[in-house]
Amino acid sequence: MNESQQTGSRPASTNAEKLCAGKSADVLAVWETLRIEAAKVAAEEPTLVHLVNDVILSRESAAAALGARLARRLAREDMPRESLEPLLTGVFERHPLIVHSAVRDMQAMHDRDPACFSLLEPLLFFKGFLALTTYRVSHQLWQDRRRWLALYLQSVASEAFAVDIHPAARIGCGILLDHATSFVVGETAIIEDDVSILHEVTLGGTGKQSGDRHPIIRSGVLLGAGAKILGRVEIGSGAKVGAGSVVLADVPPHTTVAGVPAVIVGESSEENPAIEMNQQLACRRSIPHP
Repeated sequence: MNESQQTGSRPASTNAEKLCAGKSADVLAVWETLRIEAAKVAAEEPTLVHLVNDVILSRESAAAALGARLARRLAREDMPRESLEPLLTGVFERHPLIVHSAVRDMQAMHDRDPACFSLLEPLLFFKGFLALTTYRVSHQLWQDRRRWLALYLQSVASEAFAVDIHPAARIGCGILLDHATSFVVGETAIIEDDVSILHEVTLGGTGKQSGDRHPIIRSGVLLGAGAKILGRVEIGSGAKVGAGSVVLADVPPHTTVAGVPAVIVGESSEENPAIEMNQQLACRRSIPHP
């Protein structure tokens, strides 16, 4: 890595982003699964009957369920539930792609997190999923030029979930945000499809410059807990960033980096680290550091 790479001044590549591309989610099938699982919860745990009735069993669609769940978590004195829920549900109903994206995220969490034993669990309990879904609403509002309202949702989501995602950031589908606490995403960041991210990760800038100043995370990337990726750098497809690393330069595809500042320690030992979720730094072979 040369000096310009270490400062993040070299522009990242201009390859087209993969945002909600590829496989589609069967929203209706997932919705039926959620209803079946909610009925089981109601039968097995009476103390949760009100929650699952309100969020799932009394609703007619995944859009309405998402609106109800987020409204329960985000309602405040200045935006009570009776005002917030119709707003959220309306966005989901008018923009089915947001529901599709949320379902892809839900499936990613179920498939990659061994502690997640049902699709219903992220919707009810995982703040990473709820924070991402709130971001998706705020992003749509940002695109609709309702920017004050988008920033309001960003603010209350930060309070509720300890996750701060700027509504202008661009995030694909099939994202696992595990644990989520202290996850920060800057305004011009891009996260492609099928990325896995642990807690305390920052996708930030390096100063006061304007324009594209936050990272690009390509598909299949695994970002370890506490990783800080700063500036307009690109983490290539299938790369892995070790826990606690500080990345100030582009990371080539299918390589593993670690350290402060991060350096290449070898090739990623998996074809798709985001799916495998192997956070060890074992590598197929070492790569000399330039």
